[in-house]
Amino acid sequence: MKAKHQVSIMLVAVVLALSGTAQAKNVILFLGDGMGISTVTAARIFAGQQQGLDGEEYNLSFDKFSHTALIKTYNTDAQVPDSAGTISAILTGEKTRMGVLGVNAEVARGDCAATLQHSLPTIAELAEDAGLSTGVVATARVTHATPAGTYAHVPDRDWEADVKLPATAVEQGCQDIATQLVNFSHGDGVDVILGGGRAQFMLQSQADPEYPSKSGLRQDQDLITTWLQASNQRTYVWNSTQLAEFVPAGGQQLLGLFQPSHLQFEADRAQDPAGEPSLVQMTELAIKQLSLNPKGYFLLVEAGRIDHAHHFGNAYRALVDTVALSDAVAAAQAMTDPEETLIIVTADHSHTLTISGYPPRGNPILGKVTSNPVFADAKDAPYTTLGYANGPGYQTPYPDLNKVDTEANDYRQIAAVPLAIETHAGEDVAAFAEGKGANRVRGVMEQNKLFDVMRAVLLPAEE
Repeated sequence: MKAKHQVSIMLVAVVLALSGTAQAKNVILFLGDGMGISTVTAARIFAGQQQGLDGEEYNLSFDKFSHTALIKTYNTDAQVPDSAGTISAILTGEKTRMGVLGVNAEVARGDCAATLQHSLPTIAELAEDAGLSTGVVATARVTHATPAGTYAHVPDRDWEADVKLPATAVEQGCQDIATQLVNFSHGDGVDVILGGGRAQFMLQSQADPEYPSKSGLRQDQDLITTWLQASNQRTYVWNSTQLAEFVPAGGQQLLGLFQPSHLQFEADRAQDPAGEPSLVQMTELAIKQLSLNPKGYFLLVEAGRIDHAHHFGNAYRALVDTVALSDAVAAAQAMTDPEETLIIVTADHSHTLTISGYPPRGNPILGKVTSNPVFADAKDAPYTTLGYANGPGYQTPYPDLNKVDTEANDYRQIAAVPLAIETHAGEDVAAFAEGKGANRVRGVMEQNKLFDVMRAVLLPAEE
């Protein structure tokens, strides 16, 4: 009987290993907001050209991952999705509507009462309940859609501070997103929170420490003080010097809010008045702190400003932020053991960026197509390799690009349809996976199935 029992244990172990459900100690989810496949391709070329190469042959860090999949991004009510519905799918395992966070598709946008009845547990909440540590790193506000997806349950992604809640929602018992982060009731709360969004936590009577002419947004309470008072093991920082002085230690929790709103674009970060940490620095510190928990951790890292640069029609800043994400992924790989950690890199949705025009090999990705007589512009004028299907870059009459530096930091690529901001796109995005359980990321997948992949390796008993 003993021999049969040992054989059974071995068979179970083999099956788990082959199916990709063997337990991982840690899961790190990197989310490039708006990082569609055209953005990955353009950023790869851009990064290579920055190093003196043609660019096309270059690889971003996650291009080298062993497992990839195409991810279907639609929301339950939208062919082209938004970031709230998509991050909810990834972190709860259920697709839902545009504009809502941590609730199922029964909840209409703005319906507080339905939210209280139809909330969904997130992977971060499940991890905290199991005694693991959790972290959120973002270049956007930490109350913005993607980072908020780890901890918030709201029928409207815009309810970031108390002043945004309708009176009826307050009466029905709904809380704004920043309050939900501070009041996070699972485990001991989110252990590392690094990003932007100070104003969502500060009172209107409080001057911002970096920009004294600005103040907080809240009317009810100073949430930074509230968060600090909950434990003597909590530290708050608001600039890169203070962050560098933080010493990771067991049981410590860290809140870092480095801008009143979103962080600077990576291309502009060096000009930040008080000093702002890079995505790499925030990721490394988060891993150092979270890895002190012997049970493991879940960490979300969002490069949120890729999306914003695309909305502005500015490919340059979108590509620089994508390369910064690649650097953060490389840093995480260097700090973790693939036998203990699953790393997934994906996007919530795409953008309308296109790469076209038959430029020659090695042509600057932000440059112009000037030397193809068969596919020349109708007026025999140069045009850019990169363009947008819609957005603020629309111009009429079409400009003479001979007189324009299309590689300038502030250049907006020309758009085909005039819109105040460029929109998301609806095609599949890519997911790249490495480490324990990564082989479950394959084929064409519904976006919510990424939750199943993470839960299966991090919390197998939950599956």
